[in-house]
Amino acid sequence: MIQPFTSDPLRWVSEDGQPIRELPARFTPELLRELHREMVRAREFDKKLVTLLRQGRTTFYAQASGMEATQVGLARSLRIGHDWVWPYYRDHALGLAMGVSMLDIVSQCLGTNSDLCRGRQMPHHFGSAAQNFVSISSSIASQVPPAAGNAMAQKYLGVDEITVCTFGDGATSEGDWHAGMNMAGAAGAPCLFVCENNQWAISTHLREQTASETIHIKAKAYGMPGYYVDGNDIVAVIEVLSHVAEGVRSGQGPALVECLTYRVGSHSNADADAEKNYRTREEVNEWLARDPIVRVERLLEHLGAPIDAGEIAELTRATHREVDEAVLAAEATGQPDWQIMFEDVYADIPVHLREQEAFLRAEQTGTAVGGRA
Repeated sequence: MIQPFTSDPLRWVSEDGQPIRELPARFTPELLRELHREMVRAREFDKKLVTLLRQGRTTFYAQASGMEATQVGLARSLRIGHDWVWPYYRDHALGLAMGVSMLDIVSQCLGTNSDLCRGRQMPHHFGSAAQNFVSISSSIASQVPPAAGNAMAQKYLGVDEITVCTFGDGATSEGDWHAGMNMAGAAGAPCLFVCENNQWAISTHLREQTASETIHIKAKAYGMPGYYVDGNDIVAVIEVLSHVAEGVRSGQGPALVECLTYRVGSHSNADADAEKNYRTREEVNEWLARDPIVRVERLLEHLGAPIDAGEIAELTRATHREVDEAVLAAEATGQPDWQIMFEDVYADIPVHLREQEAFLRAEQTGTAVGGRA
């Protein structure tokens, strides 16, 4: 049932919530409700962080609304804390679903003393050692070659782990993407590449990036299978990614999965008026009608276990409280002091850095260093 290189995205549930093939037994109403809660939590987190951005409490944020099924579904397909994830900068829903602390994500966005990166990364570029979730980078596709190297090391060491590398469709137009794919393919490395194809690389549509009909078809050039899945159908995402991940884990080599989805918000705060500048309201409305959260709600209705409006409203309020509490807790720790720039880099601080630290300390206290005040 799960074959590579299909012409249409693999799908289990139609947009109106009707199963179009038999639902696997594990997709009980209880599990679907869990998945729904995780997607709503990610959606509302998105909204709250945009508010923080507008309030000037953070300076960068990349929305993922509309992409929740792809990211939450991927989290459900991994051995969390065992497999390694090299994410891209829109993967907060993935991080939350993997168990990364909301306080840790918010602290990193605000750059407070509770930030595990200690304010050294640009906002919304979190990482988590506990989940093997590598720190995010803004450089497009820069995570792909090191992810391939990570997987090559796993093969060399013979460990029962895989590497998962996520990226947007825009990353596939970068040389780093091709280099990493080629490395993994040539080495037969246990790497699962996941393209979260939201169809827009900032203001550049996929059709303007490549003459290829799809992204997954590019896997053929690197000697690996490519799978095509409806990224707004969380049942399909979990089924396909679980299947492919186990194939990668069993020694079949790397694989590429393209999840066709859509970001309904802007790329980031850098293009706040996307509809005015490069895409139409009609296009956005078309994809809003394919909302992955609504699709699960309609599926539950079909299964006779509907979620009522009051339950959804309480889910929304609970997430808002959780974010508000995380923001207050993060801000209460204060901003990192200047001294941290000299820490956590060298086990033994070199002489020139000790001199610079002494100079800055003198600047702060107004005392003289080497005849200067």
